[in-house]
Amino acid sequence: MQKQTILVHKGRGNPNKDGRAVNAPLMRASTVLFTNHKSWAQRKVQRKSERVLSYGALGTSTNFELEKLLCALEGGYRASLYPTGLAALAMVLLNYAEVGAHFLITDGIYEPVREIDSLFLSKIGVEVEYLKADASDIAQKLRPNTKLLLCESPGSVLYEIIDLPKVSAIAHANGTVVAIDSTYSSSYLNQSLALGADISVVAATKYLGGHSDLTMGAIIVNEKEWKNFNKLPEVLGFTASPDDAYLVLRGARSLDVRLERHEKNADKVVEFLLAQPKVAKIYYPKLSTHVGHEIFMRDFSGTNGMITIALDKSVSREGVDRFFDALSLFGIGASWGGFESLAMIAKPPRSFIDVDGLGTLIRFSIGLENVDDIIADLKRGFDVI
Repeated sequence: MQKQTILVHKGRGNPNKDGRAVNAPLMRASTVLFTNHKSWAQRKVQRKSERVLSYGALGTSTNFELEKLLCALEGGYRASLYPTGLAALAMVLLNYAEVGAHFLITDGIYEPVREIDSLFLSKIGVEVEYLKADASDIAQKLRPNTKLLLCESPGSVLYEIIDLPKVSAIAHANGTVVAIDSTYSSSYLNQSLALGADISVVAATKYLGGHSDLTMGAIIVNEKEWKNFNKLPEVLGFTASPDDAYLVLRGARSLDVRLERHEKNADKVVEFLLAQPKVAKIYYPKLSTHVGHEIFMRDFSGTNGMITIALDKSVSREGVDRFFDALSLFGIGASWGGFESLAMIAKPPRSFIDVDGLGTLIRFSIGLENVDDIIADLKRGFDVI
């Protein structure tokens, strides 16, 4: 199946069952009952390697259908769900954490991951070292004890691009596992596992859910690295709500058409921004001037509506405030990937570049509104900046 068809037909329950609902039914449960103790004991053995009902915290049939859809979309062996995208990233880090281990993390990683390092990893004897956001220095920083490479491409806010096939080959030659935050693509704009990663992490909070009404994270893993990922949610008490899994399944059905609209709107917004004298730089991987553009166009089927601009340094803080206060369609708030347009000042932490020297950065999530209305709203802001 092509990916558009996967979104519509996978994760809908048993297709051979007569009289079934079009959508996989919502199953809420904590306790799952069995007719006898032998059956219960067998199920506890089965759940070590199979996706079976045994206890609500380990997933209900609704959760399992979403896992199946994500595996089909990404081309993975198995998937596991978590209450947030950050929880999923934390599970990847903790799965490979051990005394004396060395981790490499790219500079463009989602900001809160750095707190996981300082609050947990350093305390249990894991040494974390940061790579450039494009991971171009990986060969120089790999060690015999490098257990994990965690990267993000495009990187948060500035959308740095990683040559994932090349970087994965270098890491695998060292015996290093490769995990990537694939939230930008939502396992749709590209397939990270096919490009060489072992683990793909997606915040379903964003485009997969698509309606700004839930939080959820997912890990999609190849067969080689699946070990332990089936145990972590139970051991650490992480579980994803079946209600949220149902909403993600419903949102995913329209993922392709929404992403197409996000990209179409963003392309026109970028054209408008290019003509604004107060915009010093635009970060948008589809632009030919964007660093890594050629790799992006090779590995991704499109963009997702995320744009970051650097304002000219002549713009004062009061001017920035006037810009935001003039906006009426754009919401001001965190997150992205919903149906609505959002704007916020961003200051991504970076170890290899002077972020302050870039000027004021504004990140836009371009929504599904009529693009002429979006541009008119931005024009109001630039008129008073």
